[in-house]
Amino acid sequence: MTQVLCVAGARPNFMKIAPVMAALAETGIAAQLLHTGQHYDTAMSDSFFADLGIPRPDHHLEVGSGSHAVQTAEVMRRFEPVLGSVQPQAVLVVGDVNSTLACALVAAKRGVRVIHVEAGLRSYDRSMPEEINRVLTDQISDLLFTTEKSALANLQREGIDPARVEFVGNVMIDTLHRNLERAVPASRTLGTPLPQYAVLTLHRPSNVDDPATLAALLDVVGEINRRLPVVVPLHPRTRSNIEKFGLATRLDGLHVLPPVGYLEMLGLMRDARLVLTDSGGIQEETTALGVPCLTLRENTERPITIAEGTNTLVGPDPAAIRAAFGEVMADGGKSGRIPEYWDGRAAMRIAHTLKGWLPMQKGIRAA
Repeated sequence: MTQVLCVAGARPNFMKIAPVMAALAETGIAAQLLHTGQHYDTAMSDSFFADLGIPRPDHHLEVGSGSHAVQTAEVMRRFEPVLGSVQPQAVLVVGDVNSTLACALVAAKRGVRVIHVEAGLRSYDRSMPEEINRVLTDQISDLLFTTEKSALANLQREGIDPARVEFVGNVMIDTLHRNLERAVPASRTLGTPLPQYAVLTLHRPSNVDDPATLAALLDVVGEINRRLPVVVPLHPRTRSNIEKFGLATRLDGLHVLPPVGYLEMLGLMRDARLVLTDSGGIQEETTALGVPCLTLRENTERPITIAEGTNTLVGPDPAAIRAAFGEVMADGGKSGRIPEYWDGRAAMRIAHTLKGWLPMQKGIRAA
C-alpha cells in the first residue's frame, strides 16, 4: 500500500522533492511520485530529474501551460482519478506553485490528509499568485513542515494549531549540500574563465511584464556589467518580453545563457561574487553558499535570508541597486550565517516524523 503520494510540478519543486523521496525510501515509507507537468519544458524537466537523482514519476499528468486558473483547474481534474486509484494515506506537496494548491485541494476534498513541506512562508503580498497558493495550502494541510521558526508565528496568526506544525529546516538546502561537489564549474558553463562575475536571474511578472520596469532594470544591470561581468541565464518569459518590448540591445555586453540545469546554476552561484535575483529559492541558496544576494523585489517570504543570511532587499529601484552593488564592491557585501537546521538533514527529520505520524492516521479525515 502506498503511504504517501508526493507531488512535484514545476522547477522549484524538483529541488525540494528530491531529498524527501530519498529520505522516505531510506526510512521504509512506501511512496509514489506524481509529476503534474506544470513545468512543460520536457528537456529541462528531465535534466533536473537526472541531475538530482529523482526517481522516474509513477504518474505524469502532462498538464502544460495555461493561465493560473486554467492550469490549477486542469491539475485538479487530472489529479483526482489518480488519487482515487492510488488511495494513499496522505498527499505530500512542496512549495507554493499552482500544482501545490491544486493537489492539496483535491486531497482535502476527498478526505485524504495533506502534508505541506515549506509551510508558513509569507510575503504578505496578495498580488503574487504564490502567496495565495501558500496561504490556502496551509489552511487545508494536516501536517505542516517549516523551514524557519518565524513561519510558526505566521501560521498562528491565521488560526492554525501549532500542534500541526513542525520546524524541520530547509529541504532545498539538503539538495544543495548533496550536490555541491558535483556542481559544474562556472568556467565550463560559460566556455571561458571569468575571475569575478555577478549572476542575474529575472522572471517575476512585476519585473518583466512592464516595459519601463524591465528597461530600467536592464539599464542598471548594464552599468554593473561595466564594472563586474554579469552572467544571465535568461528565462524564456523574460527573453520573450525583452524581444516584444524592443529591449534586445540592452543585453549587449552581458553574458547571456539559455536556461541552465541545476548543477550548472549551482556552480554559477557558488563561484559568483554577487547574485541579483527575484527568485525566492535563490535567496535561500545564496545564504547557504555565503554569496551576497540583491533581491529585486519589494518584499520577501524568506525574511531569514535578510535577518541572518546574505540577502539584501533592494526592489527594482535602480538607485538602491547601485548603492547595494557599491557596498559589495567596496567591502564584499553581507556575509551572514547559516540559519538553524539548514544542515542537509531536513528531509530525514520529515521522514522520521512521518514514520510515527502515518500509522496514527487512517488517511481519511473523521467526519
